[in-house]
Amino acid sequence: MSKRIFAVLSLLMIVSMVLTACGGGKQAYECTDPIGCVDIAPGDPIHIAYMLTVTGSTAFLGEDSKGAIEIAINDHGGELLGHPIQLTGEDSGCSADGGQTAATKIASDPTIVGVIGTNCSSAATAALPTISQAGLVMISPSNTAPALTDPNGTWQPGYFRACHNDKFQGKVAADYAYNELGARTAATIHDGSPYADQLQQVFAERFKELGGTVTFQGAVNVGDTDMRSVLTSAAADKPDVLYFPIFEPEGDFIVAQSSEIAGLENTTLMGADGLLADSFPENAGPNADGMYLSGPYVSGASYDEFLQKWADQIGGKPPSGFHAFAYDGTNMLFDAIEKVAVVEEDGTVHIPRQALRDAMASIENYNGLTGTLTCTEHGDCATGQALGIFKITKAEIEDGKWPPDVVWTP
Repeated sequence: MSKRIFAVLSLLMIVSMVLTACGGGKQAYECTDPIGCVDIAPGDPIHIAYMLTVTGSTAFLGEDSKGAIEIAINDHGGELLGHPIQLTGEDSGCSADGGQTAATKIASDPTIVGVIGTNCSSAATAALPTISQAGLVMISPSNTAPALTDPNGTWQPGYFRACHNDKFQGKVAADYAYNELGARTAATIHDGSPYADQLQQVFAERFKELGGTVTFQGAVNVGDTDMRSVLTSAAADKPDVLYFPIFEPEGDFIVAQSSEIAGLENTTLMGADGLLADSFPENAGPNADGMYLSGPYVSGASYDEFLQKWADQIGGKPPSGFHAFAYDGTNMLFDAIEKVAVVEEDGTVHIPRQALRDAMASIENYNGLTGTLTCTEHGDCATGQALGIFKITKAEIEDGKWPPDVVWTP
């Protein structure tokens, strides 16, 4: 080979190398997201996890949410961006310990893109530091404690909720008690959890703002069965309304034992969404007849279609009131993933974690089952429009009717 031909070939090789280095050839994806990326190889699943209470007395909440997540996945044909959707989960219970344990397990799996959960605010409060530090997005279907989206409270980056903030629910309950029932005195009972304590406080403050008097604010412990002492204290001033936003079985015992306490004969009993469960009327017994529950209320043609999907895919009716929020939250997460994902020609998907958080925070005017959702930077996405007041009757207690009728909406 002549020196001239050799020189030309060498020059062509050098030019080819330079062009490749400058973008003339395909380059490997480089993650520049400040908290990292999830890389999904061709054919591998997009991994979503749940942290829900799926055992014990609050399992109705987890079953309610999990069914809705599964329906949302089915609505996507079980796929996202050409990859199968993998759903795994941890039982976070309805406690701080359960939330922390579940969060530790979830955070140890780097393939998880986002989390649906938790159900209970106590579990979320404990879980959030771990979930946030892992770079994850978590959207809750039923955490309602105000502090969770308060930057001066327990909020952590990456946290969102599709359900209402109890600043709305407490106001709705107090407005109904004062304006519709004509109550002028009220007592409250909570169980020390972030959900119950913060909700009863919002109720009390709103009730006083309207001109009412709060005569007693007391607490029970989770696990208590004898409620006579706290009921006796609450009854001392014969309140017009007793508001107790707690869960089963403690709420069942309050209702069942209330008729034994002098001073509560003319008191209207009022619970919240923690007792909006199919099992509650039967477990609480005859004293539940005529009492009220504040909680989520959803209606409309799209919701009716969802309920038909539940009947076809899960069976029966949802056991609690937060399924529509779980459905909306899951779809909002899927939309955000599709918005930020980088998809290569061979099907490899890269999902930048901070970009995913930013996409969730930028959700605006999302048309969900529960209304129009717009997320704030600190995670509140709902406006409280999907709330109502339900009345328990003998039909729910004796005949198994569910859900109870809504008697008032704000």
